[in-house]
Amino acid sequence: MRKYIIKRILLSIVILFFVALIIYTLMRCLPTSYIEAMARQKSMQPGSKSFEEWMDQLTKMYNMDKGIIPGYFAWLGSLFRGEFGDSWKWTVPVVEKFHDTVWVSFVMGAISFVLELLIAIPLGIIAATKQYSKTDYTISIIALAGISLPTFFFASLLKLLFSVKLGWFDLYGLVGRSYEYLTPMGQFWDKAAHLVMPVTTLTVLSIGGLMRYTRTNMLEVLNADYIRTARAKGLSEHKVIYTHAFRNTLIPLVTIIGGSLPGLFSGALITETLFGIPGIGYASYHSMISGDIPFSMFYLVFLAVLTLAGNLISDILYAVVDPRVRIA
Repeated sequence: MRKYIIKRILLSIVILFFVALIIYTLMRCLPTSYIEAMARQKSMQPGSKSFEEWMDQLTKMYNMDKGIIPGYFAWLGSLFRGEFGDSWKWTVPVVEKFHDTVWVSFVMGAISFVLELLIAIPLGIIAATKQYSKTDYTISIIALAGISLPTFFFASLLKLLFSVKLGWFDLYGLVGRSYEYLTPMGQFWDKAAHLVMPVTTLTVLSIGGLMRYTRTNMLEVLNADYIRTARAKGLSEHKVIYTHAFRNTLIPLVTIIGGSLPGLFSGALITETLFGIPGIGYASYHSMISGDIPFSMFYLVFLAVLTLAGNLISDILYAVVDPRVRIA
């Protein structure tokens, strides 16, 4: 196992090198450039230099006068020295902005992920054990609705119903107007109230896929020979389903659970933007549309690291849930 993990880590480093190169190339080719916007803004000031002169000065200042390959290795060298640079959009160090925004997204992602597991897996099992019944059809309709609904449409419905019509929650933001005057407990509940609709959006739109996946795999396992043997031996239906069948259903589910690791930190770009939640998804969206290469590079490479780590965790968990799986 130790040799396998070391081998996978070394392979992941090689993959990460080329993924970062692709990301850097795409960032350099963005149609929107922060440098161009800043040069245009400064050139319009009274008595200022021309746009071309500002472009040359800012390009050299931000080391954008180099080619893509030399610029990538220069960026990589700074990365190894722990120098991630300053965000052009937010005018603070990249790490500082990342730290200020990622934990809001992590809390939202973690809550919605736990709710997704608690709702989708049991419903998927119930649908499989009651195949072709009214319960199965109802759960399948809910799952298909969750898969099909666009994020912006469902979020708009929630805001129309609970904010505009009922007035229960604020339309935008993470805190209310009187946040600074509340007690610590009041501030906690104020933030919690502002996260209800975003978390609901993430949960409802994510349970459909996992629910269908659980149902499909559970049906496959329930039709296996050893399940019929277990029933023939006189075991209770509860023990057959939750002791024998569900354990084998966990094997493919591990892939989804391990692959969900990046989602806990990546933020929900559309949801956070629609509800005005200052998370990492919201910050990355505005950084990309403004051509903020330092922050966008850090964010995308961070996601690549989490994706590779999630795949490694999935492979290791295979051996945990299935004793038959052993790594040579």
